[in-house]
Order: sequence, then C-alpha cells, then structure tokens
Amino acid sequence: MRFLTLITGVFIGLSGCTLFEEPTKPKPRPSGIKPAPKPPVASIESQQAAAYYASIQARLRSQGLLRQETNPSDARFTISNLVENFERVALFDEYSIRNNTFVEGQTASTLRRWERPITIGVSFGPSVTEKQRAMDTASVRQFAKRLASLTGLNISLADARRANFSILFLNKDEQRDLTPKLANRIKYLTPQIVDEIQNSPRSIFCVAYAVSEAGSNEGYKGAVILIKAEHTDLMRKSCIQEEMAQALGLANDSPKARPSIFNDDEEFALMTQHDELLLEMLYDPRLSIGMTVQDAHPIVQQIAQELLATGRS
Repeated sequence: MRFLTLITGVFIGLSGCTLFEEPTKPKPRPSGIKPAPKPPVASIESQQAAAYYASIQARLRSQGLLRQETNPSDARFTISNLVENFERVALFDEYSIRNNTFVEGQTASTLRRWERPITIGVSFGPSVTEKQRAMDTASVRQFAKRLASLTGLNISLADARRANFSILFLNKDEQRDLTPKLANRIKYLTPQIVDEIQNSPRSIFCVAYAVSEAGSNEGYKGAVILIKAEHTDLMRKSCIQEEMAQALGLANDSPKARPSIFNDDEEFALMTQHDELLLEMLYDPRLSIGMTVQDAHPIVQQIAQELLATGRS
C-alpha cells in the first residue's frame, strides 16, 4: 500500500472512452437480449497475482494481523502518541519525485488537504464481475460518507468523466494494456501515473496518487487510486479504506502509529478510531495548508488534548 503526491500544473482533459464501465443500477433486460459477456480469462500472470494475494491474506490472518477492531483495548494511545503519529503521517512524505520518477524515502513536507468538493468516480476493468462491482461500489460509497462526516468535506460519487477523485479496479492485464488509453477520460491520470500503474510490481497491493498545483494554497485538486482487482474480500476493503484516507492528506506510513492502518505492519486492516482522530485533526480549521511540523506542532498539541479529553482513546 503506497501513497504518492504529484505536484503538477498539467490538467488531463476528458474525451469519450468506453474501456471501463461505471457502476450503474441494474436495468431489466428485455426478452431476447443476451446477457453481458463473461469477464475475459485472466493471463497466467494475473492468476498468479490472485493466488499470491490470497495467500498473503491467509497468512496475515493466521498470524493475528489484519485486525478489524476500531478501538482495541490492547492498543491505547496518549496525547503524545497522537501528536507524534499525526506529525509523521500528515507532515512527512513516503515518496518524492526525482528525475520525473517516484523515489522512496522519508522526507519532511508540509500540510496538504482538500479545500474543494470531492467527486469520486469508480471504474472497473472488464475482469471485475458485476457482483464484485456492486460490492466495491457499496464499500466506496459507505466509506466516503464516513470520511465526509470526519472531515466536513463535501464528498459524493459521480460519473468517472466528471470525477476529480478516481478509483480504478484493474487486474495485471488491464494495468498494462488499458491504462494508457484512459488518459483522455480520467482526470489527473498523467503520464507519470500511467507509467507507475503499468509497471506496478506485485508487492504493491494498492496505491494512491494525489495531485496539487505547484505554489498553490488551494490544496489537492485531484487523486487517482489503483486497487489491484485480484484482491479478495478483506484486503480489497482494506485497500479501499487506506488509499481513500491517504488521498485526503494522510500521506505517510509510520511504524510507530498504532492502532492504525497507516503502518506497513498490516496489524489493522480497517480504519481505527485513532485514524479517525488523525483525519479530524488534519481538517481542523486551526491548521492550514503549507504548515510545517514546527508551525503546526503547538496547534496539533492543543487539538489532540481536546479530542482525547472526550475519552476517545
């Protein structure tokens, strides 16, 4: 699971493209009309990826990981913990761009978040069945409501052509073959992101790319999320929650964050109460875009004290 921020002045325009289908309400099929064709047979590489992800999920769960509690009694945290975790997750980057390429490495950053309404477009490759599309869309819609409640943002689902926050469910074959053809349909699917998606290794389960304008104080203007379509149930839902939350501005992972999905140890699969507090802190009006760790620290300390005074730990 990965998050990358792209600073750009480029806007990707839209045009007609029918490679992907947006989720729609099922319509009655007139008699005599054949049902939709079955999904194409996945390549050996995609089948191997599906088996790999299933084995990873099974192994993690057998080790007691991918926990689903929101407020576990064995992972209490203090004001100091919350402040430190916020600063590491919200004010550091996991990746930077060098020579037009995303490079891994922790670097200090500044506060970034959305200051405009978010419209989410959910798109699927042909490999994703109608049943799975309905389940994924429901998961996205439900989690979007939760994020809107926590942040105060106006978040809604829309047609992919109008969305500024795109979630793509692609298997390995579709990452390679279809992604380049989507640049005229999906906003902010820049050449850099296309290349990243095409060449995404199996070890990357899912990834979010957020786009902001260089030198702008208007915050994020777009996001693209890739979720590997070979995932099954829990890992799939985990990817939806982590990447959507990270694309709101919690850009980094920290080994100290607990209980949290913003930690690569995979102990927790779904967003916890701790993570909800991080989002509330990020969108507190006392903080503003462009703040450094030093700028934000005393305000973050005050916000954390207020939040935990209500017993939410």
